[in-house]
Amino acid sequence: MQKYLNIFDFKQKVDYKNEILAGLTVAMTMIPESLMFAILAGFSPLVGLYGAFIMGLVTSIFGGRPGLISGGAGATVVVLMALMNSHGLEYVFGAVALAGVIQMIIGFLKLGKFIRLVPQPVMFGFVNGLAIIIFMAQMDQFKVGVGDAAVWLTGPAMYTMLGLVLFTIAIIVFVPKLTKAVPASLIGIIVVFLIVYFFNIDTKQVVDIINQDTLPGEELKSLSGTLPTFHIPQIPFTFEDFKIILPYGLIMAAVGLTEGLLTLNLVDEITGTKGNSNRECVAQGGANILNGFFGGMGGCPMIAQTLVNLSAGSRARLSGIIASLTILLIILFGAPVIELVPIAALVGVMVMVSVGTFEWASFKALRRMPKSDIFVMILVTLITVFLHNLALAVLIGVIISALVFAWESAKRIRARKHIDENGVKHYEIYGPLFFGSTTLFNEKFDVQGDPDHIIIDFKESRVSDMSGIEALNKITERYAQVGKKVLLRHLSKDCIRLLANADDIIDVNVMEDPTYKVMVDKPLAKKKDKDPETQNPFKLWGL
Repeated sequence: MQKYLNIFDFKQKVDYKNEILAGLTVAMTMIPESLMFAILAGFSPLVGLYGAFIMGLVTSIFGGRPGLISGGAGATVVVLMALMNSHGLEYVFGAVALAGVIQMIIGFLKLGKFIRLVPQPVMFGFVNGLAIIIFMAQMDQFKVGVGDAAVWLTGPAMYTMLGLVLFTIAIIVFVPKLTKAVPASLIGIIVVFLIVYFFNIDTKQVVDIINQDTLPGEELKSLSGTLPTFHIPQIPFTFEDFKIILPYGLIMAAVGLTEGLLTLNLVDEITGTKGNSNRECVAQGGANILNGFFGGMGGCPMIAQTLVNLSAGSRARLSGIIASLTILLIILFGAPVIELVPIAALVGVMVMVSVGTFEWASFKALRRMPKSDIFVMILVTLITVFLHNLALAVLIGVIISALVFAWESAKRIRARKHIDENGVKHYEIYGPLFFGSTTLFNEKFDVQGDPDHIIIDFKESRVSDMSGIEALNKITERYAQVGKKVLLRHLSKDCIRLLANADDIIDVNVMEDPTYKVMVDKPLAKKKDKDPETQNPFKLWGL
């Protein structure tokens, strides 16, 4: 068999060995994270694993780009916690399915392209914030208990845990210098597992996460289960109940798409290839719909597992499929083994992922970045870290960046002035005329001191919005009040369209445009006389 074969994409070469090993590594890191998020939200462990399996399988096959890993992500699960506490699991399944419908609609409407509006400083802040979150999340593994009742490990338990984590990190750092045949992360997990198992080392294992909220005397939980079964959420089909799940569905859809499309962009940069954002929206939506009807907690692309996948050498869809099928096999057959995997090995892998995720180059860029971009990057990072609200962080970053851009653009409008041999004063406008620059635009004109005839030339400018139209209206009114006439020239097609749409609020004369042939007064178009007297449009029109 050839080493490289085509799968799903006939233009893409697939290294089966790398894909399979990367998929196994991803599965090992995805299982404990899915379990932790499920337990945090009050779901059973199997709800978390079903969510990881369904999300991973569907998006790996139908998603917008190879190499992207989806599962039960904390960003979306946190949205559902309040609904779980107030109305129960069935309403959660309904909200997950509704979020999937919203995501598919966004994909079909091709709105995923708007992720391009996210500026680079926001991306830097987003990635750095996620790296810090991934690292901080590992600190919880050095505790026992749930929520506010959790306490730090002490004594030998802490030293053992810390030593195994450092040993895993050492394997991940040094093994690639010896061989890259097998992902270093997978080697680290296997070696630490064998050491703990054969030397009977007492340390936290996956089974401890599953049962960390189990009370004495209760039956211990397990990862063992069956195939996901079809189940319609048991919610009354009333408008009142729809209003309950709608806000959660909308927020989950927004958070999932924001994190997913930003992760897609990040993978594009790492691999030097181009993903399809709209296809990713549809695939993510379809996966969440299936989650709602097959008992999964839903989710979105997971940046940590995606980076684990890429660092393991995956560049195709097969690794995600392998990871998902591995999770299913563990549910059906392998739970007793996976429950014994040391948490320290998984913490070591995730610590290295956080180090690799952080954009260390952003520190070097600080010396060259404008202060506004530095502020945006730091603000997005802080919101991501402290609020754990990725959608809000990105939204605020984009808004601030847009306002800064508008402010900087507003300062660029200027006017070159001169009076020609006919006594007509010309204002040659440079820069965009929009809501942010209208004040400076109006300050350029000397209404009282100008001659009776004025030409405002927009050859190096354009009217961008209705605020610009209103500014033109106001300046012509000011000149009209003192008996002076204003003509506009060299308006672009967009400007002419805006003027045509504003007939009810503006009254200006537009000179013939020699480039676009926009003409209001036809006699001007026939005149080719070289006489300066006849070249004055005000005299041609008898003004």
